[in-house]
Amino acid sequence: MSLGQKKTESLFTENVVAVQDEPDDFVLLKVENRKAAERRVVRRLDMRLTLTVAVIYVMNYIDRVAVTAARLQGLEADLGLSDVEYETVIAVLFASYSPAQIPSNMILAHISRPSFYIGACVMAWGLTSALTGVTKNFSGIVACRIFIGLPEAAFYPGSMYLLSRWYTRGELALRSAAFFVGLIISNAFGSLIAAGILGNFQGKLGIAAWRWLFYIEGAVTMFIGLLAMWLLPDLPHNTRWMSPAERRLVQVRLVEDVGEADKDCSEATILDGFKLAIRDVKVWIFMLMCCSQILGLSFINFFPTLTATLGYNTTDTLLLAAPPWVFASICCIINAWNCDRTGERYFHMAAWWWVTIVGYIIALATMSTGARYFSLFLMSSGLCGSALILNWVSNTIPRPPAKRAVAIGLVNGMGNLGGLMGSYIWKARWGPAYKQSMLIALCSLVLSSILGMVMRQMLIHENKQWEREAQEFTQGQRERIEEAARLEGISFEEAVRRRRGFHYLY
Repeated sequence: MSLGQKKTESLFTENVVAVQDEPDDFVLLKVENRKAAERRVVRRLDMRLTLTVAVIYVMNYIDRVAVTAARLQGLEADLGLSDVEYETVIAVLFASYSPAQIPSNMILAHISRPSFYIGACVMAWGLTSALTGVTKNFSGIVACRIFIGLPEAAFYPGSMYLLSRWYTRGELALRSAAFFVGLIISNAFGSLIAAGILGNFQGKLGIAAWRWLFYIEGAVTMFIGLLAMWLLPDLPHNTRWMSPAERRLVQVRLVEDVGEADKDCSEATILDGFKLAIRDVKVWIFMLMCCSQILGLSFINFFPTLTATLGYNTTDTLLLAAPPWVFASICCIINAWNCDRTGERYFHMAAWWWVTIVGYIIALATMSTGARYFSLFLMSSGLCGSALILNWVSNTIPRPPAKRAVAIGLVNGMGNLGGLMGSYIWKARWGPAYKQSMLIALCSLVLSSILGMVMRQMLIHENKQWEREAQEFTQGQRERIEEAARLEGISFEEAVRRRRGFHYLY
């Protein structure tokens, strides 16, 4: 075998579980050691995985929506953009971002070093974001937005997939929410950072403040991407900073959660996960639900513009945009903690969409400054529900991992088409009331609530059939159960018995 072939084989070895059956590998599974070892391992994962992706997500959304803050400080005038061209600048990112998520997650499911892949993508979009500051016209900024969308496509669905490779279903909602808080809090800190840069850098070195915004934020993102290559774990079987006993413990936790090892069939190809996902009707329902709820929450890309309708100057507008997102962040963590504790999924999502609907109704009913500002708090809290959608996808399609990875990519990719459509519903000529915009968004949230209820009823029905189906195995399922038995050090029959305890969370 050539050196190049060996390197390729080393990269694409996801199915190889890098723990042996040595006595020391089982030491953390002993009753007297396990509880403390689990706490220690989960804490390390929280610090190196969840915290890192949350920080990256802050920069992800700050970079993505910097254009909306720059709009308040002359971007449109300097580049000569019309209203339609500005809407296109917002929308075109999703044209590359949405479809690229599916092949990206297919690749991620078949490589053994996701830390390098995700870190490199973070650096790539940081560089492209910084280059946005040198654009001179509509064509230039559109090109930058397209090329920001490509590497960004790897991050959110890829990070959700990586989280699902390490945490159990009872831990995943809180970690997903802690990660998602990066998006929410970026709307707060992004506005504060933008206010500082736009307020103090105008004309520095003869450069417009909005250009400095892209330069500074892009440079910070590239630095964080470099750190991510070292901070992020890879997979439970090959993470370098874990001992063999810790790697076995992590894999056993995932086995006990679902009843099968978290690995693909030995003969699986990179396309098999796509075929499995595309044939599952649940994936299609999740796709439509995600699309409609992102359209319903599309105000997020225009939040500074909505806050500006309160009638304050640019700096005050950006400062006022922060508190609603701090409130939403707190609600998001509390909601996810309770979601993990209870195991309930649908109402922990939909209830927050209903709160957003109330916010739209208030904003539709009055132009009073106090009432409109209060409605922004209610509207922003809708993201507490969004934080749990991909978590619910992971819970519903837990095995095989290749199918789960593609399902996450499909759902989030299709979902962000809602962001593409949403870029065109907040038209400047509909302001400052934006009644048409809010009615469209309100109806979209009603649709997502209905689709979520359909999914909930489907899972209730499937749980009733699970006991019978749990005794019928495909070849891939048999391999995962056999691997589960090996990891836990039990018989195949005992592993089958434990698998029957699995049920869908709804």
